[in-house]
Amino acid sequence: MNPYLNKLHAYPFTKLAALLANVDVQSDRAGIAMTIGEPQHAPPKSVIDALVAELTGLNKYPSTQGSLPLRESIAAWLCRRYQLPLDLVDPATMVLPVVGSREALFAIAQTVVDSSVSAEPPLVIIPSPFYQIYEGAAIMAGAEPLYLPCDNSNDYVPDLDSVTEAQWQRCQLMYICNPSNPTGAVPTRAFYKRLLELADRYNFVIASDECYSEIYFDELSPPPGLLEVCHETGRDDFSRCLVFNSLSKRSNLAGMRSGFVAGCQATIKAFMLYRTYHGSAMPNHHQAASIVAWNDESHVQHNRVLYREKMQAVVPLLQQVMSVEIPAAGFCLWAKLPIDDELLAQTLYREQHVKVLPGQYLSRTVNGYNPGAGYSRLALVQSLEVCIEAAERIVACVSEMNRVG
Repeated sequence: MNPYLNKLHAYPFTKLAALLANVDVQSDRAGIAMTIGEPQHAPPKSVIDALVAELTGLNKYPSTQGSLPLRESIAAWLCRRYQLPLDLVDPATMVLPVVGSREALFAIAQTVVDSSVSAEPPLVIIPSPFYQIYEGAAIMAGAEPLYLPCDNSNDYVPDLDSVTEAQWQRCQLMYICNPSNPTGAVPTRAFYKRLLELADRYNFVIASDECYSEIYFDELSPPPGLLEVCHETGRDDFSRCLVFNSLSKRSNLAGMRSGFVAGCQATIKAFMLYRTYHGSAMPNHHQAASIVAWNDESHVQHNRVLYREKMQAVVPLLQQVMSVEIPAAGFCLWAKLPIDDELLAQTLYREQHVKVLPGQYLSRTVNGYNPGAGYSRLALVQSLEVCIEAAERIVACVSEMNRVG
């Protein structure tokens, strides 16, 4: 067996299942899960129609590179979304469709990390709390994860100045999540500019996970993206820069597994070679449906309205018993609790039949500090009515715990 497998941590939902395994639910109400970021809004009908229309092509192998029309639609969307010159993103050399951003975020570390350069393992820098794929990707590539704590002291954005010179010299890849999963924080343009300077100086790749980029609440201020800042700083070749996005959150198409990676030509070329062997081509009917999704914004705008309504209804309720604010973006709440996050998860499940994810499962303890401890991630993916009911049950549970505690 690959020895790196023994270094992998249990996935957050595996930990949660173990935590709740012996908890007997005492409520007769229907269960509500606020754990998994799986959008429950209806997918666009036009996309479903396109998907079905292409089913006659199931006898054909898909191309690893993806169809040119799909790559063109992705490139055009990037240019529209981030106000780039229309020909800046070359669909032939700067875009690769992927089977959901998750597999690409994992695979990119296997492509760019070189563990043979020195006796000391290379570093992959990741924010903490984080999407656990970053950590697993680093470990399986033979690298050592370096966790940068993100909390209210740094607006939940990694402190680049906390990394030492020696650590930057060992860094080969840095993951950044924009908007952040789970905190909803959005890095500033100044942050990205500083990161670009560091990538130039120390020669590492930036992997910007932007899969929540289209779930934001100020229609006049969409989150900036890495390629956008590249263009603003004159880096139109996107050297050392990759962005990852998908239709899962944007278009409620998590089950279709459709995303892309775009950016640096040299890195995309190497990634394409890796993926040729990896065998992860997107099915042709998914490609056809994806073109329809990337070409339409009306369903995305409607999606944002639904999330905005839920945030505005749920957050004031929860604020009665915990510290929580509407995030800049994303559909998760990062709630600071008055009690232990594992204890709340167990009690809430037992008393109210509601599942929430302990924040400590999304972070790592370094030097005795876990920036996720004492938090819960609450995914507002259910209907407005269900989210309100979940919030009311949480308030009742925490109020009772405070009363007897």
